[in-house]
Amino acid sequence: MAHPVAAELADVVRVEGTRILATLARTTGSLQVAEDAVQEAALRALRDWPRSGVPDQPRAWLTVTARRIAIDILRREGARAGKERESMDLSAGADPPPDSVVRDDRLRLLFTCCHPALGLEAQVTLALRVLCGLSPAQIAAVLLSGEAAVAKRLTRTRTKISRAGIPYRIPADGELPARLAAVCGVLHASYTIAHSAVGGPRLSDVDGCREAVRLARLVHELMPDEPGPMAVLALMLFTESRRAARTGPDGAPVLLADQDRGRWDRALIAEATALLDRSLRRTDAVADPYQLQAAIAAEHARAPAYPDTDWAEVVRLYDILVSVAPTAAARLARAVAVAELAGADAGLRALDGIEPDHRWHAVRGELLARQGRLAEAVAATRAALDGAVSEPERRHRRDRIAAWERATAPVPERDGRADRPVPGLRSGIEKPGGPGRA
Repeated sequence: MAHPVAAELADVVRVEGTRILATLARTTGSLQVAEDAVQEAALRALRDWPRSGVPDQPRAWLTVTARRIAIDILRREGARAGKERESMDLSAGADPPPDSVVRDDRLRLLFTCCHPALGLEAQVTLALRVLCGLSPAQIAAVLLSGEAAVAKRLTRTRTKISRAGIPYRIPADGELPARLAAVCGVLHASYTIAHSAVGGPRLSDVDGCREAVRLARLVHELMPDEPGPMAVLALMLFTESRRAARTGPDGAPVLLADQDRGRWDRALIAEATALLDRSLRRTDAVADPYQLQAAIAAEHARAPAYPDTDWAEVVRLYDILVSVAPTAAARLARAVAVAELAGADAGLRALDGIEPDHRWHAVRGELLARQGRLAEAVAATRAALDGAVSEPERRHRRDRIAAWERATAPVPERDGRADRPVPGLRSGIEKPGGPGRA
């Protein structure tokens, strides 16, 4: 198999696969049939494209192939006549559906994943699989669950959708409130996963971030007076505003302290600020977790330079966030803010009681280095290399380890004394997890 062909196919499936999947799910009435058809179409592309070359319109090729496979699956399974006639319409034409239809299909699929007949955990798991294209192993890493448990949950969820006849449609107005909390949770999770890629060669999945923002805009347009979608969209836009400054020319991460704030998108920041203000007015300033995270992002956005950040206010907002949503990610981000406000000792104390993962070890390593405990910092950061870490982040952490090892290595004596370099430790901490991250 030619590697360039495989790479191109992977990009097509990653970007377009869920669009094809959403349309097939609507027209076949079966999420399982749609997934099987898209997967089989991808396998056929891997088999055929190395011989015939990549088509001029690879998305159209995959769409038509998946349609035909779906028809064959339904026929083999003895689908009822009505469904088979509906599926036959898929074979009429090679062009993919127009964008407006695709947009509606994907929104329909999002709301279907968040159907109240499914448990919240099942809703999120299904959405991460369908909308984000994550494997069971990746979902398990995100949800801190076992891969086998995730696979079983997906199977049970698909079976329940099929047996209960859950429709693939935008719910009526009266049905929307029952699904909105889960929809907001899925939007936030999908953006977070794309923003901080789970493994892989890139720091983030830019296409995934844009798609999450697009869906959040659609939900906000659908329910313009609801504070939840406003806050989730505001949080995403604050984070998107920093994208141009977040990586260097080589793709390496640029920490929040070192970013060129002149490259931040002020139009997105203004839009996010207006959305957050409207959202807070709708709730009489009683903030939910998304509003609090957006408010924290707003504090970073309004500071003209990193030293000007109002860390006391950031810590206050994190204290409230942890009181209403005591997740490990929120507590870890709070520890970073505490370290900026009160020093490394306070930051290390704030890490106590948080379940360690690779980001916890990375933060601990940086705080130890600030105290001059470089050997301990090296050990902690080595532990941060394990887990679902993107390659740019892994290289950044290895660079930190190398710098600290050089700083502690014996140096030749000059004129009877050793000149020992002092490592630069001014702001090596990355904000861990979630759209509030750098």
